[in-house]
Amino acid sequence: MEKQAKSAMKLNYGKTILTGFGFLATSIAWAIYDPYITKILNHLLNASATITAWSAALVERFPTLVRFAEAQGESVTLEGGGFTLVPLFIGIIMTFDNIFGVIFQPTFGKLSDNCHSKLGKRRPFIVFGAPISAVLFFLIPIAAVRVGSLPMTMCFIILFVFVMSLWRAPVVALMPDLTPPELRSEGNAVINLMGGLGGLVGMVAGTIVTMIYKARGVAITAENEEQIYPYVFLIGAVVMIAGMLVLLFFVKEQDSRIEVKAQRNQASQEKSDKAAAKAQKKAERAAAKASLSSGERKSLVFMLMGLFFLFCGTNAIQTYFSLFAAEILGKTTSQATIMMAVFAICSAIAALPAGKCGKKFGRKKTILAGLVVFMIVFALYVATRSFALIWVALILGGAANMFITVNTLPLVLEIGGLDKVGTFTGYYYTATFSAQIASPILYGVIRMLSGTYMSLFWYAPVVFVLSILCILVVKHGEAIPQEIIDKVEEENAD
Repeated sequence: MEKQAKSAMKLNYGKTILTGFGFLATSIAWAIYDPYITKILNHLLNASATITAWSAALVERFPTLVRFAEAQGESVTLEGGGFTLVPLFIGIIMTFDNIFGVIFQPTFGKLSDNCHSKLGKRRPFIVFGAPISAVLFFLIPIAAVRVGSLPMTMCFIILFVFVMSLWRAPVVALMPDLTPPELRSEGNAVINLMGGLGGLVGMVAGTIVTMIYKARGVAITAENEEQIYPYVFLIGAVVMIAGMLVLLFFVKEQDSRIEVKAQRNQASQEKSDKAAAKAQKKAERAAAKASLSSGERKSLVFMLMGLFFLFCGTNAIQTYFSLFAAEILGKTTSQATIMMAVFAICSAIAALPAGKCGKKFGRKKTILAGLVVFMIVFALYVATRSFALIWVALILGGAANMFITVNTLPLVLEIGGLDKVGTFTGYYYTATFSAQIASPILYGVIRMLSGTYMSLFWYAPVVFVLSILCILVVKHGEAIPQEIIDKVEEENAD
């Protein structure tokens, strides 16, 4: 009996890895989408006479837009003279996925909580959304490269980001559904590793296709690289469908209709039972438990505010680090990419230890420890301006980033409870996507006013301090050990 209890407290890594294929599928899509859609839009928008006319009119009426675009590292000067706001238009379009996430993901997360089907709560959304997303994903470069139509390309982009927002919250909610609360930090670490693997495949997809072309005697250069885009997107589409098939055939979600049927039968039996009054009181207590207390609502609000400020900082670092490296450190874009790769590798290495620390020491303490490490390494660099400390900041900051990321989602889900995993996953992404929409604008203004990318190392610590202050207010969200839950249920039954 004791051995069974111990084994029940261990994470099933095999099942969790299989569950992570859903997150892997979404990660490869975004890893390809972000760099390649930017290039596609740059080509199509610059070739559009309508966009050129709009750009000229806006520059003439709002000259500050040029300064703002330049502050974000965008080249707005045309070769023949004059200015273009095409880079600014690209930046706006590239926020569509975050805007759609804020609007639609909480809705579909809540819908998945109330979904009752043979496939369970989450998988219907994934089985429906992933193949459609894959088809739309593949059609984007076809419309852009083969057809050359800006309206058609924009149509497929908008449909793609919409359908992705339909199944992203359910696919993330699947792991917490299948994992005991006290093991969710470890489970989230595995899910993040699978997402990192998907992102890595997406990053090298272009290299793979280029090597295939080279083996056939065709050299891919900057002038003809557009011809490989459909095949790069095809790789992403195939992996998305493969991830969906893994979830469909190898990840078993309980038929949620059984639960509904059992509840209806129980309700019917209780009506004819002499102890109907007692059952009614019990139902009232359960309903009261299902709604958040004032303390839990306060913890949720401040945790979401903490997430907003946290992602404002991390998004600014990831978005503007290459520009910071060029201006302050004198590094090329490729060198800056290598430096950020070190950050990503350290994050991946720290994933599993981060999950274990969240389980052993508590999620809130682990998150705060990660934020404090960020603050210390940033402060040391600002004080010394030592190049060596940049590497220290990237290594320790990468590890600290994962200590934070792995434990934030489980903490938010714990506040909501088992019946609201999809809804609270939506709340989580509302906070993080809102930050990713606001931060480029907010830091862009700060960079424009300060005149230097050194302000990145002032901006990030300030928002991290705000995040710490918010998270310190959070008093809920730690996992309750299963043995304590069982004991309470036994006492209530008696």
